[in-house]
Amino acid sequence: MNTHLRQSLQIQSRVIGALLMREIITRYGRHNVGFLWLFLEPMLFTMGITALWNAIKEVHGTNLSVTAFAVTGYSTILLWRNCSNRMVKALEVNQTLLYHRNVRVIDVFAARLLLEIAGASASLIVLTCIFSTVGWMAFPSDLLVVVEGWLLLAWFSFSLGLVVGALSERSEVIERVWHIFTYLMFPLSGAAYLVDWLPPKLQSLALWVPMVSSTEMMRQGYFGAAIHTHTRPLYLLSVNLVLTLIGLAAVNDTSRRVEPE
Repeated sequence: MNTHLRQSLQIQSRVIGALLMREIITRYGRHNVGFLWLFLEPMLFTMGITALWNAIKEVHGTNLSVTAFAVTGYSTILLWRNCSNRMVKALEVNQTLLYHRNVRVIDVFAARLLLEIAGASASLIVLTCIFSTVGWMAFPSDLLVVVEGWLLLAWFSFSLGLVVGALSERSEVIERVWHIFTYLMFPLSGAAYLVDWLPPKLQSLALWVPMVSSTEMMRQGYFGAAIHTHTRPLYLLSVNLVLTLIGLAAVNDTSRRVEPE
């Protein structure tokens, strides 16, 4: 690797690391549980939904664990929704940092997105371990498929966050409508249903929603042969590539507008 490139990567890695620590301290403080809220918040939310579904004896299919269904569904929602919601006007509250020579717009965005991904991932891992240990759900039957689905969704969430963050700096409309849009996307995201439960005509339409394939992959990894899943990983991969290019282009345009000369 080119020496100059390696040095640049080292500098930017330290910058993003410092921004991550700043974000944690700013958001969660130094006292009480502090940064533990990074994954306690999504954990408590998912546990609340799980408890509610179990209390009303919600049954999703014949032999499916409601707990596992809730953990996989709401963990995926928290990942893509929090990544995009946290990016709305993210630069506005951190713009003074851009006066530091090595801090760029992409660094500010990346730090916040990595924090959200880390929190959601930690929540999923801890909840799976706890609920599997106490017997509320079985341990995933295929961890590799779970990891593949989660990584594809994390990539999608990161790219989506870049686009939303950049666009929100250009228009107040994004700030006002994006949160509403995420709520409208919830019933379509695959968190509360399996594609196989839908009528055949709707199954192909559901798979055009990028989050559905990753959710189906995760449930395939958790439930194994107990369910029949429908996935389009190549489609999701293509969406991620295109969304990443759009996000990077939008961030680059935002950088030219807001970074000090």
